[in-house]
Amino acid sequence: MSKLKTNHIVETLIWLTIIAVFFVYSFEFDQEIEIYIFGATGWPRVILGFLLLVTMGNFLHLYKKGSEVQKGRVGITDQEENITYDSLDSIWKLIAILSLPLIFAWSLKPVGFYSATPIFIALTILLLGEKRIKWVLGITLFIYLLLIVLFMVILNAPLPQGNISPFYDFSAFMLTLNTNLHQSLNF
Repeated sequence: MSKLKTNHIVETLIWLTIIAVFFVYSFEFDQEIEIYIFGATGWPRVILGFLLLVTMGNFLHLYKKGSEVQKGRVGITDQEENITYDSLDSIWKLIAILSLPLIFAWSLKPVGFYSATPIFIALTILLLGEKRIKWVLGITLFIYLLLIVLFMVILNAPLPQGNISPFYDFSAFMLTLNTNLHQSLNF
């Protein structure tokens, strides 16, 4: 029996429309790139494919379970939470969470992606409330390795390297590793 509500269908249709619009738009810049076999639209279409899978998975989940509170699941509810900003700490936390992506984006030019990303991931996890250092380091390492494999190995996308000495040197080391990997695997 379906537990779908109108807002579930509307949400799914909005996501499918976004995916369709971006997919159609991707034909506007579809051209060959000599160093990348899949061309300019390769990675955007992969991301759209993942987004389609997530959208359909979410729709299937909503069809089977709905969005009622499920025992053992965090954050699944139709009821509004009463969020208050009575204390100064909660306001500072909100400001930090909202400003952290801006600081990360600003730091990409001087520090570079390879050095700024693990710091950004760890700080985001800490701001969201995780206090166990092993978990913070483990999740940070996992997400960072996933991003490196996706952007460097699979997509071979150029990332900001930074221009300040120790960060630039680390970026150069990462690019040397990437070049050696691609040459050894004959990409």
